[in-house]
Amino acid sequence: MGSIPDPGELTELTPPSFDEFQRQTSLMTSCTLLWKELSDHFTSLEQNLLKKSEAIKRKIQTLDEETKESLHELERREVTIEGSVKIALGKVEVSKEAAIMALERDTAGDGDEDGEVDDGEGLLLKLKCFCLKMDSPGLWRFVTGKKKELDALRAQMPLALAECVDPARFVIEAISEVFPVDKRVDKTERGNDLGWACVLMLESLIPVVVDPVIGKSRLLVTPSVKERAKKIAETWKASLEERGGIENVKTPDVHTFLQHLVTFGIVKKEDVNLYRKLVVGSAWRKQMPKLAVSLGLSDKMPDMIEELINKGQQLDAVHFTYEVGLVDKFPPVPLLKAFLKDAKKAAASILEDPNNTGRAAHLAGRKEQSALRAVIKCIEEYKLEAEFPPENLKKRLEQLEKGKTEKRKPVQVPANKRTRANNGGPMPPAKAGRLTNAYVSSFPTAPTFVRSPSHAQYPAPVPPYHSPPNMYGSRSPPTNPYVYSPEAAPMAGSYPGAPLTYPAYGGYGNGMAPAYQQAYYR
Repeated sequence: MGSIPDPGELTELTPPSFDEFQRQTSLMTSCTLLWKELSDHFTSLEQNLLKKSEAIKRKIQTLDEETKESLHELERREVTIEGSVKIALGKVEVSKEAAIMALERDTAGDGDEDGEVDDGEGLLLKLKCFCLKMDSPGLWRFVTGKKKELDALRAQMPLALAECVDPARFVIEAISEVFPVDKRVDKTERGNDLGWACVLMLESLIPVVVDPVIGKSRLLVTPSVKERAKKIAETWKASLEERGGIENVKTPDVHTFLQHLVTFGIVKKEDVNLYRKLVVGSAWRKQMPKLAVSLGLSDKMPDMIEELINKGQQLDAVHFTYEVGLVDKFPPVPLLKAFLKDAKKAAASILEDPNNTGRAAHLAGRKEQSALRAVIKCIEEYKLEAEFPPENLKKRLEQLEKGKTEKRKPVQVPANKRTRANNGGPMPPAKAGRLTNAYVSSFPTAPTFVRSPSHAQYPAPVPPYHSPPNMYGSRSPPTNPYVYSPEAAPMAGSYPGAPLTYPAYGGYGNGMAPAYQQAYYR
């Protein structure tokens, strides 16, 4: 450091130049800014540390609470397990005695195995009969034949399954014919889809196997049955490629698989991405939002909803948002309006299709009607009338239905016009029946069907003959009494071909009455 100058010497110092003054001022300004920047930086670091410290404290507090809750739940499970087992054993004993009595009645011939079921009570007794005897094949055949009574089955099935000695094993054996792999030999096109019956039984099993003391957190399923359920799930996953992969697997199969996982409590965390793809691919099913939550997909739900919206499935996205409480993030009204807009565009594209002009209007109308009904139902279900009044939608739906009804009205044929209803050809002259050589047939005339204007056009008639056909080549009366008289026929060269909806007249030569084809209505 330099020595302090003597006061006497200060008078001899020269003032700094202007450039030197500017340099010093700039240096002081830079130091001030640097100090402020450093001060703000350290203040920000201090605030971030405080925030992180508070977050860590909250996490520690949450973990402590979760630990206490888990320990309390474990203690509760341990304390209640003896009581739950006693209740389950008591039910098994009662079911065993009831099954023995049912078998004895059948042996004595008192059972009515094939009796008709005409009410809810009779249906319940029939279902209980199968469950008491653990007759899983019999129950499966009975249930698959009662699809029209699905609501009644859904109400009575849990009560019936409660009568089983081992309801979990009973349900697995009942659906084993089609799940995890379809083992049927004879399949029909209409009878292939039995997924509804599998889902019905799996859903009905849940209230039966739930612990009567602590509820859904514990299922009363034996370890052997649970292990069997896990093997079934692995078998289904292994057969995915044979089913066409995740993208092409049938929705009933997906629904059955996911319900199987939830019912037996065998959801795997490592398979969450698989579950997500399956749920999104079958999102239009009513039960999918609840299944998604049960499968542990709540954290992935925002991304799933975004994916559904991007795929044009806004209506399905609305159901998912209400299930997980994301209505604020995904408002339902704009989604419903976007869904209707897309439906109208799809209907317009159907009308513009040149390859389907015959039924384009019909298909476009059905498309728009279906969308309107779905949106109106959604508005009523979630009480959105104040935000999205459905009156205009209902009026539009009535207009479409009214137009469809008017198209179905039959065409009124004037009484003074003698035309053929089948191919539009001319009728024989009115006075032909009074000619001397005309033959009047006693065979009843063919029924005349008037085609609805909404149906597709019939094919054009066959071109007229250039010369009379062989069967009309003679002027003498025909040997077959059912052949028209040539006197009543039009002139050669103008007679139209045989009607397309009836056999040719030449076929009458076998002496048999003509067999008119049944009219086909779409």
